[in-house]
Order: sequence, then C-alpha cells, then structure tokens
Amino acid sequence: MNSNFLTPPEIAEFTVNVGIKKANLTIVNQFILGILAGAFIAFGSQVSSMATHTIEDANIAKFVGGLIFPAGLILVVSAGAELFTGNCLMIMSLAEKKISILQLLRSWIVVYLGNLAGGVLTALLILWSGQLNFNGGLLGAFTIKTAVNKISLSFLNAFILGVLCNWLVCLAVWTSFGAKDGISKTVMIFFPIWLFIASGFEHSVANMYYISAGIFAKSNEFFVGKAVGEGVLPDLIESLNWSSMFVKNLLPVTLGNILGGAGFTGLIYWFVYLRRDKK
Repeated sequence: MNSNFLTPPEIAEFTVNVGIKKANLTIVNQFILGILAGAFIAFGSQVSSMATHTIEDANIAKFVGGLIFPAGLILVVSAGAELFTGNCLMIMSLAEKKISILQLLRSWIVVYLGNLAGGVLTALLILWSGQLNFNGGLLGAFTIKTAVNKISLSFLNAFILGVLCNWLVCLAVWTSFGAKDGISKTVMIFFPIWLFIASGFEHSVANMYYISAGIFAKSNEFFVGKAVGEGVLPDLIESLNWSSMFVKNLLPVTLGNILGGAGFTGLIYWFVYLRRDKK
C-alpha cells in the first residue's frame, strides 16, 4: 500500500489513540471546540442552502449541496474541533479499555451541547446579518421549508436516516485518519460526505443549524408568507418550534447517528482489527 496512507489495522490503532486524547480534554476545551465544530458544520449547511434554494430539481439540488457541505467536516478535521458525530468513533477506545464509560459519556454530552450552541449561534448570526432576505426572501422561505421537512419525518425514518448518515460520516473521519497529508485527508472526507448529503440522510449537528435557523426565520412574517407561497402548509409552520426540533428530529436522528457511527463503523472495525482472543 502507498506509504502515504495507513493500513486499516493502523487506522484502528490511531483511532483508539485519538479517542484517548479526546477523552482527556478538559470539559471547557471540549465545549469550546464543540462550539467551533457546530459553527463549521453550520457554515457548510448555510452555504449549501444558499446554493440550492432556487434549484427546482431535487436531484440536482442534492447533488450541488453535496459538493459544498463537506467543507464543514474538512474544517473540523483540519482546523481542529470536536464533533459529536465523528466522536462516536471513541467507542473503539472504550472497547480497548483505554477510557471509561464515564469519560466517553462526558465527552459525548459536553461536545453535543457545544455543537448545539455553535449551530444555534450561527443561525442567529445569519438571521441578524440579513442574509435570509437574499433573493427577495426566498432563502428565508427555503430555510423554513427545510426545517419543516425535517420535523415532519416519522421517528423511524429519522432514526434510520441518522444511522445511514453517521455510518458515512465516521467512514469519512476514519479514512481521513489514514491519510498523512492535507490534500489526501480532504479527498477522503469529501466523497463520503457528498454521498450522505446527496442521499438526503440526517445529521444531528447539521440539523441543529437547519432547524434553529428555520425557527428564527419563522419569526419573520415575510419569510412565512414566502414559505406558504412555496407550498409549505401553515399548520406545519406553526408546529415548528424548539420542542419539535428536539423531540421530532434531534432525538431519533441522534440515536441513529450513535448506532451508525459507534456500531456500524467503530465497533465493527474494533472487532475485526483489534479484538483479542481472551483465551
């Protein structure tokens, strides 16, 4: 194999060591780096919305959005930040008994809250910037429509879409760990993330931005009128609030993200490459 890349067993060992370092960060640093990651993912989400909000063909819109959104995870990995979904790979460090369950849960909870703060803060800044007025308010209407669509998913659909999403996100992080230079890391991240966006899978941290931005946009009657004109039902807009954000989307999507990242990626690779015969 090209010496510029680690082998899969080497990636497994590297991922365990990364998990140990993440678990040993102070709570303050975990939270601050979580805010940064939430903001980075929000940047990718917002620019994706900007680029696609007037594209009528849904297939083309997802294709274009997938070209842009990966910038968020590239920033997380390259600039340094803590992303809950990627940190699901810390399960490998737990399986190797290098960290405790308490350390794992503390990291996940603190980083998740940091991601939430970063996503909501970015959504608020976007609102205050006036950017949602772009294109005669159509971007604001699109923002509401996107949020409404996300809270309208059934629990099961949101859960499964969350599983599929973080399976790919953690594969992106996993393969980026195997690359030794910046360009290779970028390429390794880009394609799996493009796949999940183009497929319409659900990412809890991205949704922290998408849905909170929709809630903020809903406070503007002009954007609401535009959204209704775009075919969004008023009753659905009325149901868009913080409660529906957490209960109808973030809860099932987060649970799905954990299974997809920790189970389908982390534990499977641990079982294949690191599990020892206890006998």
